[in-house]
Amino acid sequence: MASDFADLSEEGPPASKQALIQREAFRLLMSSEGQTLLAELSAHPIAEADEVRVLTKYRANHAPELVNAVFAQVKLRARGRAKFTRADQMYFTAEGLEQASTERMARYHATFYDGFDGVADCCSGIGGDLIALAQARRVVAVDIDPVHSQMGVLNAGAYGVAGHVQPVIGDVELLGLWGEGKFGLFVDPARRAEGRRLSPGESSPSLRWCFSVAEHDVPVAVKAWPAIPLDRPPPDWGIEFVSEGRELKEALLVSPQFNRPARRATVLLPEVRTLDPHPGDDVAVKAPGQFLLDPDPSVTRAGLVQDLARRLGMPDVWKIDREVAFLSSDAPFDTPFGRSLAIDASLPWNLNRVKEALRSLDIGSVDIRKRGSAVDVDDIQRRLKLTGSRPATVVLTRVDDKPWAFVCRT
Repeated sequence: MASDFADLSEEGPPASKQALIQREAFRLLMSSEGQTLLAELSAHPIAEADEVRVLTKYRANHAPELVNAVFAQVKLRARGRAKFTRADQMYFTAEGLEQASTERMARYHATFYDGFDGVADCCSGIGGDLIALAQARRVVAVDIDPVHSQMGVLNAGAYGVAGHVQPVIGDVELLGLWGEGKFGLFVDPARRAEGRRLSPGESSPSLRWCFSVAEHDVPVAVKAWPAIPLDRPPPDWGIEFVSEGRELKEALLVSPQFNRPARRATVLLPEVRTLDPHPGDDVAVKAPGQFLLDPDPSVTRAGLVQDLARRLGMPDVWKIDREVAFLSSDAPFDTPFGRSLAIDASLPWNLNRVKEALRSLDIGSVDIRKRGSAVDVDDIQRRLKLTGSRPATVVLTRVDDKPWAFVCRT
């Protein structure tokens, strides 16, 4: 499969000063002394209050650069547990860990390639997606950073799939066109360079290159930033917004070969649930009912709020404003694509009136959320001065184009 990747340099481009420092830290970490020290420091977690004392002790017996590299890796592994079940067997850089997909996200990405013989994981980084992609197929893991390339293979080994991985160091935009059998690309473009975030819309490789590959009938999926303009992909591409734990994580740009809808909202629960366009009549705009339905951010970002209302069933669900992405109903709805909040108070926005409503409901703490409102949430939180015993959610929004407030049970 990978013969056409052979022209890529095994050495990579000239390294920056920061890259050289990172390479040296990794070399020290992988030395026999580094591995021994890593095992020792990993076995006995260090309390934050003891860090300086412990580091001083180890620096008396080991090179400070080695101790720093090992201690940094221990801390990165601790952070990595939020994304990886085997983080304690893995290797990270701060930038690589930040950009890596969680295990759940990576498993979803890998489903795009079910039935494929192979995948090129472009900008494979420390291997977050590589691990999932390599579970059932051969993967060419391409990255311009030699340290990330080595870490990706090691991390695939932590999950027992390193044998399915061919690492290649080089610029993905120099790739030829590509292997045998059914073959696709997964691209997670870098949005940082030399430790700094690139300008909005910039990435490496460029989106233009990603789009051009699909013109050669190669299926391509691109992990993009959630705020990407909806008109950025070509018209025949799909764009899918993915959330995890009600946090919008990414936009997946999907080439026509995958035959996906133009827009899709996906939530990872951990099971995967998707919402596609649901054509039909416009959703009615009416006064709020007894419940406020707050759509998942993936639904809002994909512009599928009305489609969600149609899926739940009209006329039992309606909008409270033509522009604001809230729905309402007189009964709660159990849906993975939004939260039903019982409304205890509904009133035109006025701080003093909201204070009165909160006092009458014995509210002592509030989570303030806003949509379509220009108020300063932090300022409002400071000015409420609540003394009650119950928690509540305060939603600041618009109803029929008028500033409005809801007090909802949590």
